[in-house]
Amino acid sequence: MPSKDQLVGSSLLAGSVIIMAVIIYLLFFTPFALITLKIIVTIGIGIVAGLVGWIGYTLATTPPPKPIEEIEKEIEEELKKLEQELKKEQVSGEKGVEPSVSNQ
Repeated sequence: MPSKDQLVGSSLLAGSVIIMAVIIYLLFFTPFALITLKIIVTIGIGIVAGLVGWIGYTLATTPPPKPIEEIEKEIEEELKKLEQELKKEQVSGEKGVEPSVSNQ
């Protein structure tokens, strides 16, 4: 039994072949060639313009990423905190107090 993806793929293939056959028929075997071309070009331009508009909207509404310098500063601060915690644990270990160990 074919999977759902195979059924969808087969349906898309069959649909595209049918659409292509209808377009070829309308362009070459009927007097509706000009209106068919107008419709196809209008749809094509609409799809391209829609994609460009969507990309523009996404770029306009997405906040810019943090500058790398700011990220580097945050990382350095976190490293300093970790180093200080390590030093505290080492000092408490030297005094005979065992550092707490988490069960992770």
